[in-house]
Amino acid sequence: MHALAQVVSVADAPADADPDRLVGALNGLLGPAIAVHGCRVVPDDFHARFSARSRAYVYALLVGGPPDPFLARTTWIHPGPLDVTAMQEAAGHLVGPHDFSSFGRVPPGGSAERVLFELGCEQEGRILRIRARANAFLQQMVRSLAGTLVHVGEGRIAPDAMPAVLAARDRQAAGPVAPAQGLCLVAVEYDEGWSRPPAV
Repeated sequence: MHALAQVVSVADAPADADPDRLVGALNGLLGPAIAVHGCRVVPDDFHARFSARSRAYVYALLVGGPPDPFLARTTWIHPGPLDVTAMQEAAGHLVGPHDFSSFGRVPPGGSAERVLFELGCEQEGRILRIRARANAFLQQMVRSLAGTLVHVGEGRIAPDAMPAVLAARDRQAAGPVAPAQGLCLVAVEYDEGWSRPPAV
């Protein structure tokens, strides 16, 4: 999995730490594989994970044609065409508040109830992007949604089967977990707004 706008909070940073100097120091230690775009002081009750209102992911596929070595680390290479219209129809059945047990690992003693605000598919050239935004996700949920939509695009699952897949509350009812390399966290929403990577 990759991230463009991941947020990290540190509870025990020195009180006199200079956020600007910290950015340079962290990039010296972590770059070029990881880039820190900014640091700021936040209230004591802020938590990068638990203060989030929603998260947005994009899952990318390279569809048809020969493999592209430059995209191999960030896309799922799919050899044949996909029915994006059918995938969009299926995605529409999954948006909203649901029990997503069929699409992820439920934490012990936890709930599988999530609110999926957005799920859509868009193809530009050979790149197909599946975008998902929810209040929270189960472990492997986005990759399971992507794998299921790909099965719909291949004609293995009917778009209108999604309500039955949800109702089954059984991981075996949905499609496969898509490979990790196509997944990217693109934004996290907080009360103050969205985390976003800088414009390039």
